[in-house]
Amino acid sequence: MDASRIAVAGASGLIGSALVRSLTSDGHEVVRLVRRAPRAKDEVEWDPARQHVDAAGLVGCDAVVNLAGAGIGDRRWTDAHKRAIRDSRVLGTAALAEAAASLDRPPRVFLNGSAIGFYGDTGARAVDEDAPPGDGFLPSVCVEWEEATAAAEEAGIRTVLARTGLVVAARGGAWGRLFPLFRAGLGGQLGDGRQFWSHIALHDHVAALRHLLDSESLSGPFNLTAPEPRTNREVTAAMGRVLHRPTVFAVPAPVLKAALGELAQEVLGSQRVVPTRLLDSGFTFAFPGIDEAIRAALA
Repeated sequence: MDASRIAVAGASGLIGSALVRSLTSDGHEVVRLVRRAPRAKDEVEWDPARQHVDAAGLVGCDAVVNLAGAGIGDRRWTDAHKRAIRDSRVLGTAALAEAAASLDRPPRVFLNGSAIGFYGDTGARAVDEDAPPGDGFLPSVCVEWEEATAAAEEAGIRTVLARTGLVVAARGGAWGRLFPLFRAGLGGQLGDGRQFWSHIALHDHVAALRHLLDSESLSGPFNLTAPEPRTNREVTAAMGRVLHRPTVFAVPAPVLKAALGELAQEVLGSQRVVPTRLLDSGFTFAFPGIDEAIRAALA
């Protein structure tokens, strides 16, 4: 994509901030959507809860990227937090899609976040983008989240759904909370360790988003996960190898359930998700293996 004007919601998050750095370093103009009064010329106000977007701030944008949403693993899943997880994604996406569709010159692409939570617990069965949604809270949220882009798609805007896996990063996200434990020698497998973790290096995630923005023929869902998912036991061993630390402090499933409540189902659940459409589109991973992804995060 030539130098463009790109709006990004969720620009302060782990993935969003990395994407903004990548875009601005290549000369793109980034407009950040903020949930307060703008303080700079590159900020546009929006309020996902009220489904309000200052559409005037999107004028001239070639792309809109929505990565906003309340943290899934930040706290126990109370009814209130589950509502926040759902509403922050579904209401915000619908508002942005409608704002983009309302413009006299709509953006060329609407790239919306989603998650591999769409597939639910797949056990040892590998799934790609052709698989149907699973059962439970997160799959239902992901289905609504993706459907909320309808206004953009109906307006003829190329609409892309980025189903994100576990992002390997030293700071931020779920993996960022693992690094201090493993560095201290307190890391270990969770439950029986047989559950698959579909990971992706932060570098590759940002590169995949850029690829999806730039490739004019791509639309629909794409799994943003490394080509070979690994089990929690294999991930634990890799963390120990790379950090040169023991990994003997396994956490039994009952302890996780007592500590995390309903969220423990996601930690102990297995998602063996492969990025078939992303690979078929010609994308090349810089850090496809788990050891490489961990080293990249540390670098």
